[in-house]
Amino acid sequence: MYGATYFPSHHYLVRISIHGVTSIELLVVLMILGVLTALAAPSFQPLLERWRIRSAVDGMKSTLFIARSEAIKRGGQVGIQKNPQNTNGCKLAQTTQEWGCGWFVFVDSNANGKWDASEEVIHTTAPTDGIDVVISPSGSSFKFDRFGKINGANITSYRFSPNRTGIASPATRSLCISAGGRLKVIEDIPPCT
Repeated sequence: MYGATYFPSHHYLVRISIHGVTSIELLVVLMILGVLTALAAPSFQPLLERWRIRSAVDGMKSTLFIARSEAIKRGGQVGIQKNPQNTNGCKLAQTTQEWGCGWFVFVDSNANGKWDASEEVIHTTAPTDGIDVVISPSGSSFKFDRFGKINGANITSYRFSPNRTGIASPATRSLCISAGGRLKVIEDIPPCT
């Protein structure tokens, strides 16, 4: 037979069945995920605190590098000042020692050590949520000279701690700044030496 096509005597039927997810199955999966999340959340809290502390310390280090290089470039007259309490709704800066509402670098054109509305803001650092930042010795601002050195105290330190657990938290860090601008991050709570 010319042109004839041979078909086997048996045909294979392929059945594809598609099943959806019932709402009860979906609710069960969501309940299981909710229980697992509730159990896991407390164990993630220390990890989040360490990450936030590291972010805040890095923000201050970056600010100090910027201020120092700007002071060298401009022949001094550059300062760093804390944001006042209630900046963007922040409640963490009640005293001159508390810098938890963020900070900024400014050109201190009149050399009074404080930012005035007419002076240029070079760089701003927003606060890191849930972090207390405390400076020692106390002060709402300090400035750099033309060599990039901090005027005032020989050693300044910033302590970063979670405001949920305070300085007892293992995530707490201090950033020590020498007058010459050397930075060192330590885990100890005592003042920098």
